[in-house]
Amino acid sequence: MKIPIYRPFLAAGMAAILAACGSSAPAIVSTPIENIDETPLKVSELTDVELKGWGGADLVSDTIPGMSVQKAYSEIIKNNKGKKVIVAVIDSGVDIEHEDLDGVIWTNEDEKPNNNRDDDNNGYVDDIHGWNFLGDAVEENLEYTRIYKKLKSKYSSIPAGAVKPENQEEFELYQRAKAEYDKEYNETLGMKNQYEGIVQQLKVSHEAVSAKIGKEDYTLEELRNMEATSEEMQQYKGFLSQVMSNVEGTIPDAISQLQEAIDYFDGRLSSHFNLDLNARAAVGDDVDDITDTDYGNANVMGPTPDKEDLKHGTHVAGIIAAERDNKVGLNGVANNVEIMVLRAVPDGDEYDKDIALAIRYAVDNGASIINTSFGKYFSTHPQWVRDAIKYADDNDVLIVNAAGNEGLNLDQNAVYPNDQDPENPSEIADNFLTVGALNYEYGSGLIAGFSNYGKTNVDVFAPGTKIWSTTPNNEYEYLQGTSMAAPAVAGVAAVIRSFYPKLSDEQVKRVIMESGLTSNATVIIGGDPSNTMKFNQLSTSGKMVNLYNALILADKLSK
Repeated sequence: MKIPIYRPFLAAGMAAILAACGSSAPAIVSTPIENIDETPLKVSELTDVELKGWGGADLVSDTIPGMSVQKAYSEIIKNNKGKKVIVAVIDSGVDIEHEDLDGVIWTNEDEKPNNNRDDDNNGYVDDIHGWNFLGDAVEENLEYTRIYKKLKSKYSSIPAGAVKPENQEEFELYQRAKAEYDKEYNETLGMKNQYEGIVQQLKVSHEAVSAKIGKEDYTLEELRNMEATSEEMQQYKGFLSQVMSNVEGTIPDAISQLQEAIDYFDGRLSSHFNLDLNARAAVGDDVDDITDTDYGNANVMGPTPDKEDLKHGTHVAGIIAAERDNKVGLNGVANNVEIMVLRAVPDGDEYDKDIALAIRYAVDNGASIINTSFGKYFSTHPQWVRDAIKYADDNDVLIVNAAGNEGLNLDQNAVYPNDQDPENPSEIADNFLTVGALNYEYGSGLIAGFSNYGKTNVDVFAPGTKIWSTTPNNEYEYLQGTSMAAPAVAGVAAVIRSFYPKLSDEQVKRVIMESGLTSNATVIIGGDPSNTMKFNQLSTSGKMVNLYNALILADKLSK
């Protein structure tokens, strides 16, 4: 096991190594939030307004486990404005024309747009708002599909029990990738077939019943009151009654929802598991050569006219930095930030090469925080990414990383990217902050059912369930995942670095971890009521991030 870098922030000698920070910081006389285990549980459901802003709520006053963002702005930040902070979002791309983001997109002032020249000599031509490492590619395999596909011809003919080949490590990687591919492919195909069967059954039943009742949008009460004289009609009635008792809306609504699921499974089969797909051909580089860097383009919004593939990255960017108090949309966590857009995450698994180069681009071009809301469980070149993480640390850049959404203990399951070195028990750098996801229900349901966790390999928790944020084409939507929790924390880090710019990446990480709120409550993990743990045992800090407390601690330590 690795040794966590987390230590009590007020350990002897720590204050002595903290540099004094800028004069732009607000004067703080507030008292930190404490004793949250005495906070009563919220018994009423959240209103629409509360749900849309729950990530910024205050647990003590609102009984909602947010990050006390509104409280921090009203009582501490007020009208103060710190130093501008650049946050790099390595993701699927961002809709930089969105009404709530267009004013916070980073612009490379050293580059002249559209002149087909590398004016600033950084190796990237016309990179005005960042870089698109994917070119025109959108669909992509999962990593284990790529591994299986690449090694299949080499190892598929080896019979069970035969003498294993010389390259034992590669052969075992092939076996693991093939096993994962077979399992996931068959599960996806089975789900698709099952849903298609249900839809067909629904359509036949619905057609007969709607003809009998005389309309398509009949209610459950009307269905129950319908006289069914034949055995066949009784079966239709019973089946549809069961469906309508368990879903909202009409049978056509249920069919539409199921069709969306079928389309999702179809998409996975045609991209994630497609052994004939060669999506990288459109990019034209050698993915196994980290020195082959002449690829991609400056179109950070990608090639899709409807911008649908930008949804994830646009949502992430909005959580961090949607323009505050502009009377549209929502308020991002940070108020003095620019978003650098790095498109490197396709519809499928990212390539280690793209991520390593994107991190280095962010560092070299002025970002002080990088958000990485993605992950995978197979990696072909993990050292490239580890080297980039260390490069970021050497240059005082904090990386805020999503823990993942499989409900797994990361102390027992490695996910990439990470700050682990299998050859060394310690972390490779002090700048990597991994974030699990909270639910808006304070109490036993505090942890999002999908969130990964781990006393050693997850650092903190932050809001990640039903998060309202920006989506392409001036729209807004609820999404959820640790992908949403990480940018919430990146926003907190941006506020700290804005007002206390002399705090190092490691110090900002420790401020966030030490200043959070903890609880002795027993919580459900993995969405399984029989699987419970103390909340304070699910991460290194045992805490949920709190902006209000973080600013108080950062201010005290800066003095």
